[in-house]
Amino acid sequence: MSSPTPATSSDVPAASSAAPHVVEDCFGVVQLLSDGTVRRSTDYSALPLVGGVPPVDLPVEWKDVVYDAAHGLRLRMYRPTAAAGGGGGEQEKLPVIVYFHGGGFCLASYELINFHAGALRLAAELPAVVLSADYRLAPEHRLPAALHDAESAFSWLRSQASAAGGADPWLAESADFRRVFVAGDSAGGTIAHHISVRHGSGDLPLAPLRLAGSVMLWPYFGGEELTPAEAAAPPDEVMGVALFGQMWRLALPVGATKDHPFANPFAPGSVAFGDLGGDFPPVLVVDPDQDVLHDRVDEYAARLRAAGKAVELVVFEGQGHAFFITEPCGEASDELIRVIRRFVHGG
Repeated sequence: MSSPTPATSSDVPAASSAAPHVVEDCFGVVQLLSDGTVRRSTDYSALPLVGGVPPVDLPVEWKDVVYDAAHGLRLRMYRPTAAAGGGGGEQEKLPVIVYFHGGGFCLASYELINFHAGALRLAAELPAVVLSADYRLAPEHRLPAALHDAESAFSWLRSQASAAGGADPWLAESADFRRVFVAGDSAGGTIAHHISVRHGSGDLPLAPLRLAGSVMLWPYFGGEELTPAEAAAPPDEVMGVALFGQMWRLALPVGATKDHPFANPFAPGSVAFGDLGGDFPPVLVVDPDQDVLHDRVDEYAARLRAAGKAVELVVFEGQGHAFFITEPCGEASDELIRVIRRFVHGG
């Protein structure tokens, strides 16, 4: 697989009389041209994380729901069939996992089979109601678009919790709105960080929901100064420094560096962890030790802990970035499900 094709600058070159040419090419799925035009393919077969998933037959039902009609955004709602109404008697309400997929803010969707398989497992094996949400992608919609969309998903969920008899029947029957968790992998883990910080700083009220925890799977953080793990990474590593640098160029505001608060949680302008209030939720951070982002994830957990926040860091030895997505039915993913179950259900 060829390495990402870089641009010489994070700015799109000025238009000229020459024919537009490709300045960024991300797996052939997203191409940014010199005139600012974006070409996007729906063929994700070239991505390293897609495919190779055995059939997942679990007692889970699912459906797609629009959560932001203005932007045409949907989420996929999953619940164990045992939680469905009609079985007689009062059904036990389940925690709600609001999950955001990875993809460097540029790629993917909850519809991809790998993300779908992971969501099925979370719903069946935690168990939980899982809301796997799409969001607008860069470079057509650069950050903070994805962060605003995540807040819109929570606004929709708040309206459901307040709607009583008018709520979606699956949520009315099965969702415990006092046990809501924000979760995500890679870029989705970064979204979980931003939602947690916004709520903890008082800028994102969620009542009548209660944000009970945040699950960050190998969150996608960046910075201009290379960490030891990044400096030692092979230049041709597929999910490595070159790809992540390209995705930040495509996702950040034009002209911004990886020390922008959207990418670097310790950069100037980021909320200091010590300033976060009591609404900042307990955090589960999952860190694969072969991930090129290992040092950044480890430092993130350490700084949370130093600020007195409740954080659990779980290191997966021998695993790389996105292992739950590349192998959602593998042995490491089995253990990951057990780790998340303990965090969500308290033991």
